[in-house]
Amino acid sequence: MAEGRTEREFDIVVYGATGYTGRLVAEHFVREYGGKPDAPKWAMAGRSKDKLEAVRDEISAPANTPLVIADANDPGSLDAMCHRTRVVLTTVGPYQLYGSELVAACARSGTDYADLCGEPAWMREMIDAHHEQARASGARISFSSGFDSIPFDLGVLMLQKEAQARYGKPAPRVRGRVRAMQGTFSGGTAASLTATMKAAAKNPSIIKTLSSPFGLTPGFEGPDQPAGMIPHYEDDLGKWAAPFIMATINVKNVHRTNFLRGFPYGEDFRYDEMMLTSPGEAGKAAANAVTEMLKNPFGAKPPKPGEGPTPEQRENGYYDVVFVGEMESGERLHYGVKGRYDPGYGSTSRMLAETGMALLASDAEGGIGTPGSILGEALVERLRDHAEIAFALEE
Repeated sequence: MAEGRTEREFDIVVYGATGYTGRLVAEHFVREYGGKPDAPKWAMAGRSKDKLEAVRDEISAPANTPLVIADANDPGSLDAMCHRTRVVLTTVGPYQLYGSELVAACARSGTDYADLCGEPAWMREMIDAHHEQARASGARISFSSGFDSIPFDLGVLMLQKEAQARYGKPAPRVRGRVRAMQGTFSGGTAASLTATMKAAAKNPSIIKTLSSPFGLTPGFEGPDQPAGMIPHYEDDLGKWAAPFIMATINVKNVHRTNFLRGFPYGEDFRYDEMMLTSPGEAGKAAANAVTEMLKNPFGAKPPKPGEGPTPEQRENGYYDVVFVGEMESGERLHYGVKGRYDPGYGSTSRMLAETGMALLASDAEGGIGTPGSILGEALVERLRDHAEIAFALEE
C-alpha cells in the first residue's frame, strides 16, 4: 500500500461526474450510502465547478459534497486529484483518448483505479507501460468494471469455484451464453469502438491484440479458442447461438483473470461467449440477423457520448447470462448471473461504484488486473447486496 494512502482526504472520487454515466455512479452513492454509518468519504470530480454544482444539486447529493476540479488535458490536476483519494472511479472515455495520464498518475501515487473500459489495445498498452509501477506502488488498477466485463469475468470465476467443490478440478471448457438482455448501447461504447478502429488503421500492429483471446496475457498463449462467430444450434440448451458483440473484450478479461490468478482454470482452458435466440427456424433467422447486424452494430446514427436511455428505460432493462462448464467426464455445470436494470447504464453504474467500495476493503497486491483477479468473491458479495445482481448455481 502506498505510504499514507489510508489517511487521504477522500475514500473515493467519481471522475466524470457531470457525464451521463458518471452522474449515475454519483447517484448510487447518494442512494445506497447517504447518511449511513458505512458511507465512504466521496467526492465528485470534473472540469467545470459550475456543472459539478448543478449535478450535485440535481441528484440531491448533500450540499457539502466535495467537488474536485480535474481535466484529462491537465496532468497536474490529475496528480493532485490522485493524491487526495484512495480510489478513483472514472467514466471519462474513450479511455485511449482521455485515460492514459490518469492511469499513469494512479500507478505513480498508489491510488486504486476502476473504469468501464472495453478498449483492449489501449488496455494492453497500459499494462505494458504501468503494471510494474502499479505493483510497486500498491495501486490496484481494475479495467472493465461494468457490464463489460464483470458479469462474465465473475460468472466464470464462480462457476469454476463450484466445479472445484464438486469435482475437485476446474472445467476445461466453459461457454458463456446471454439468454436474455434488454438495454441500449451507450454513447461511450460507440465512441470507444470508433476510436479503436481509427487507432487500428493508424497502427496495424495492435490488430493482433484486438484479435487474440490472449491479447491481455503478455507472454502466455493458451490453446486455440472457439471463435463464437458462426451461428449454430446448441442441443443441450435447445436454442440457436449467435455472435455476441462484447465477447471480444470479455473473453480477454476472463483469460487475464485466469493468468493473473496463476491458472486456477488450467492452462488449457477454453472459453467463448455467444447470445441465444430461440429454437427452430425463427431462432436460426434471428441468429443470422444478429450476425449481419454486428457488421454495423450502431446503425447510421450511433449514440453520442453523454446520451442515454430514460430513467424508465434504465429501470426496465435486465440481463440473464448462463455459464456452462463442461467437464472431461461429460458432466456439466450451469451457473447463472442475472441483473436488474439496463446493462449499459443502470447496472453498469452500480457495478463501477461497488468495485470502488470493494477496493476500499481489499488487501490485494498492486498491479493492473481485472475485477475477477483483484476482487473476486468479495465483489460478488457486494453486487448481490448493493447492485441487485444474482449469482447462483443452477441445478
